[in-house]
Amino acid sequence: MNASALSADQLTDLAIKRQEGRLTNQGVLVVETGKRTGRSPKDRFIVRDGETETNVHWNTTNQPMLPADFDYWYGQAKSHMQQHDCLSDTFQVGNQALGLCVQVHTEYAWHLLFAHNLFSQVNGEPSWQLINLPSLKPTKGLHGAVSDGLVMINFTQKCVLILGMRYAGEMKKAMFTVLNYLLPARDVLPMHCSANMGDDGQTALFFGLSGTGKTTLSMDASRQLIGDDEHGWSADAVFNFEGGCYAKCIHLDPKAEPVIYQALRPGAIMENVVIDEAGQPDFDDDRLTENTRAAYPRSFIDNCVPANAGPVPKHVIFLTCDMYGVLPPIAKLSAEQTLFYFLSGYTAKVGSTEVGGGKGIQPTFSTCFGAPFFPRDPMVYAQLLLKRVEAAGASVYLVNTGWHQGAYGQGGNRYAIAMTRQVVDQITSGQLDGCQWHQLPGFGFLMPSDAKLPCSPDPRADWVDQADYVQTANRLIEQLNQNFEQYDPSGQQAGRPQMLTKK
Repeated sequence: MNASALSADQLTDLAIKRQEGRLTNQGVLVVETGKRTGRSPKDRFIVRDGETETNVHWNTTNQPMLPADFDYWYGQAKSHMQQHDCLSDTFQVGNQALGLCVQVHTEYAWHLLFAHNLFSQVNGEPSWQLINLPSLKPTKGLHGAVSDGLVMINFTQKCVLILGMRYAGEMKKAMFTVLNYLLPARDVLPMHCSANMGDDGQTALFFGLSGTGKTTLSMDASRQLIGDDEHGWSADAVFNFEGGCYAKCIHLDPKAEPVIYQALRPGAIMENVVIDEAGQPDFDDDRLTENTRAAYPRSFIDNCVPANAGPVPKHVIFLTCDMYGVLPPIAKLSAEQTLFYFLSGYTAKVGSTEVGGGKGIQPTFSTCFGAPFFPRDPMVYAQLLLKRVEAAGASVYLVNTGWHQGAYGQGGNRYAIAMTRQVVDQITSGQLDGCQWHQLPGFGFLMPSDAKLPCSPDPRADWVDQADYVQTANRLIEQLNQNFEQYDPSGQQAGRPQMLTKK
């Protein structure tokens, strides 16, 4: 069925008719995604052929699949669609000049609603296909399948095939991966970041993994949102890949995150959010997953940049949720440190977005702040970032949205989101441009000396036991350097932190 004429309300009604979900007391569609409540990276493959052989950075994330295996599953998918009442529509991913026109085929009405909310509708000739068939479950061990779910990307045939998966985020991230492969060849940096713009017309970027505050901090009532997750940075602009947002809902607070809360209206989708018999959501209930989600279009946010794009940024912010409590609330990075921390992608997993990620807080390193989505050699993206930062004259900051006063579980407290907002506001408003800076020993980056921050700019001042701080900081420094050996085996890369000595 061609569903291009179906509105969000009609797709919601169709999903209810097909018993794919329930409505909240406010008329928002709520669905459950089964045993997979996050992405399944071990089930994602890229077809290895003449196009990708030397262009993809093959590893445990970018796993190869034989063209013949893809062809088998593609044949199974075409046969499955002929026997089931599937839906289709055409969307734009990325902007008109530097994006893709994609024909999306889905088995579930709510999956097409997800595409309707996250991508932009367009009346164009599609160059790519995205096929999502949850009830077509692969057999483990058959034609490259390692479980009963598969995500396959074929750059030669220009097709994404998703089988046996109900978690809608696989659709979004598969298309993100496609653009991340294609755009560097066009001198465009693809980024796992959010972006907003102030009244002064200046753009700010927020890099970070899920749980670091990327979506929350970019949705600032005093600034206009460009996008909350995926962007491209060309020589003259930053543009959003998407037409909507995919926000985490766990512990959603209408006071702390009013923009997200107010976007939960009819037409939106909530994944794995628990609701009672009366349809009242409980955003604190994580019995299904900590990775509860809401998908809604940008039109549900009042304060958006209409063009879905902005000028090149003046402020680039790396968000890191430091579970060790040794990083400052804000640090200014040199070019060498920008390269180091971009490739390191250090943060803590807070409610994993991946299958098997588990609950609780754990440190992680994710290249380019989004390793699972970048098919090319990481240095391709890092060098392009440095090129863009230098050309724009942008300042790069590391902002800690994690712990201070001690480590997680050892007396430390997490920075309140309201306080981090004040720190970010000082960056984006230019209040830090004229302040004095001093160096943090060991890490080597600069902290503001005379800024009026809502917290101590020096993390050492928050620790009662300075010897404990040194020991904990050295633990993180050692992990950072060990992780970076994959990019710099000689250990000579400038920007690396140095071990502290006890006084």
